[in-house]
Amino acid sequence: MKAVLDADEASELLRASIAGELPDERGRFGPFGGRYIPETLVPAFELLERGIREYLPSDEFQQEYRTQLRDWVGRPTALTFAARLSERWGTKVWLKREDLAHTGAHKINNAIGQALLARKLGARRVIAETGAGQHGVASAAACARVGLPCRVYMGVVDMQRQAPNVDRMHRLGAEVFPVESGDKTLRAAIDEALREWVSDPAGIYYLLGSAVGAHPYPYLVRELQSVIGTEARQQMQDLAGGLPDVAFACVGGGSNAIGLFYPLLGDSDIELIGVEAGGTGEGLGQNAATLATGTPGVLQGCYSIILQDENGNIQETHSISAGLDYSGVGPEHALLQALGRVSYVTASDDEALEALQELCETEGILTALETAHAYAAAKRWSRDNPGKRILIGNSGRGDKDLPTLARYAARTNANAAA
Repeated sequence: MKAVLDADEASELLRASIAGELPDERGRFGPFGGRYIPETLVPAFELLERGIREYLPSDEFQQEYRTQLRDWVGRPTALTFAARLSERWGTKVWLKREDLAHTGAHKINNAIGQALLARKLGARRVIAETGAGQHGVASAAACARVGLPCRVYMGVVDMQRQAPNVDRMHRLGAEVFPVESGDKTLRAAIDEALREWVSDPAGIYYLLGSAVGAHPYPYLVRELQSVIGTEARQQMQDLAGGLPDVAFACVGGGSNAIGLFYPLLGDSDIELIGVEAGGTGEGLGQNAATLATGTPGVLQGCYSIILQDENGNIQETHSISAGLDYSGVGPEHALLQALGRVSYVTASDDEALEALQELCETEGILTALETAHAYAAAKRWSRDNPGKRILIGNSGRGDKDLPTLARYAARTNANAAA
């Protein structure tokens, strides 16, 4: 565990988590969360928090949001039984198909909800950040849908390895701003977006893509993404004849995973397993396994578990998947790990690539490299749990990763020839 909680405190926090009482009024998930921001951004965050309290639970907003999810996003997304994969693994594998949502990933659930909220709050324009590009594409599409201009910040490293999504953002009317500072990936993109927000907090709405950052973003993103788990829970009962024994989801910042896990927290018989990027090794800089190897600290407005050296310097990360390549994780995941309600494991670059190929060959599904990490861990789990029922959050499709896969294959062939 990454936080020391006594038994009574842990029991109360687990009860509060299941009951939907967290975050508390300070934006805390137990010891994690909160709001660590520049003074210039305090009015913008207070406006956002008031807007969430006023609009998010209202019948008018919920009706508009649900209508967009149904008629534009294409929800509910399918629950697919992976028959051939199940035969190979010796378990019963069910897939929650967020790859079938409009724009190809779970990110659209959050993007359209926040775009609607931005319009309610009177924003003149929207900014967003992206790593794998799926949140950028979703933000561009959602802003086009509600009629707001959009700028997306993206590290130049991610722009190179996610070129198809960069083109999609441009075609959807967004400006893509290349970030060349810092590690040139997701963390640097978030930093740059925050600097832009400071310049005009009244006119800009920052559409944050994951369950990270200062309060109220982890709460807001969780609420908008929990449609995944709510649908999956009912679909498992209707189609599979009962709830799963275990649910797997990949974890970077954590929006896909918290969206799947949150509605299942109260089902104590369901084991919940988040899968981080194990990269190429266990050393700092070789992976993005925050919960497996990180320590408590503050990153980009939030107290959570982060990757840092002994001096508190934020550590650069590595993952073959751009969307998992982040130095922190959402505060609710940090709490759920501390409570022992969710287990967090890793899968390496090579394991993810093997899992992606196996899914292609057995089920005809090209999944995202991020999601492939969850498949790799689920396969390992299956070896010791024959006959069990597995639910995997298939968070996105893998079209965006074809350039990365081609480069990896070229390097592998070159090494083999040598």
